[in-house]
Amino acid sequence: MKSINSIKFASTIKVLSFLLILSILSSCASYDKIPYFQDLSRANITTEDINNFSLHTIQPLDRLEISVTSLNQDAANVFNNNVQNAGPNSADPAYGYVVDQNGNVILPLVGQVKVGGLTTEQLSAQLTQQLLSYLSKPTVSVRIVNFRVAVLGDVMRPNIYSSPSERLTITEALALAGDLNITGKRDDIILVREIDGKRMYVPIDLNTKKVFQSPYFYLKSNDLIFVQPSKLKLQNADTGYQKASLIISALSLVAITVSLFVYKR
Repeated sequence: MKSINSIKFASTIKVLSFLLILSILSSCASYDKIPYFQDLSRANITTEDINNFSLHTIQPLDRLEISVTSLNQDAANVFNNNVQNAGPNSADPAYGYVVDQNGNVILPLVGQVKVGGLTTEQLSAQLTQQLLSYLSKPTVSVRIVNFRVAVLGDVMRPNIYSSPSERLTITEALALAGDLNITGKRDDIILVREIDGKRMYVPIDLNTKKVFQSPYFYLKSNDLIFVQPSKLKLQNADTGYQKASLIISALSLVAITVSLFVYKR
């Protein structure tokens, strides 16, 4: 009888071991897909030239803050569309100048001005020259006040994020969203960009430092970043799977207890 009980006990241990290994394999993520910038040296300082940054160009539906100063400030204030009364990120639809679908804005006295495709610096210089006909020594400052990006998918805080400047990187946007969850796929990120009437879908891989040299590392206004979740995300979210794991654990404990009791007899 003792020999039969020993065989039963050994068989039970094999089954439990198999279930334990299966549980571990199904619940653990592959670590080699988790670290960022894996080809970046951790032992030495690395330097490289920054040659992929380009200034944002004004696009349709951008909202521009145009601030004008002059020796005759009362005359200049006609161009300052609520600049004094609105905050720098004002959502007031009357604040600023919205670029139409043809890339134009309408300015007092000046009329229609083509701004699409220009940087804010280029537009500032252009308006400074145009306003010489109306003002004494004008100075013009232009800023995009609705520069924002959306971050969706497997991140801590998916949302739409505004930027106070026109320089925002992929890594900065992901940091605003609380970083990727552990289940987010670092090598399967999609950047969606609409520019010049076209929509692009750009693959991004954060496992390599090459992302820093990508022409898409610096974001444009209204970019969308989507982080693809891994299969582990589905497993973690599957409550049925979790319940099954608990049941298996409970049954395993009962099986061990019964086997030990039988073996002792």
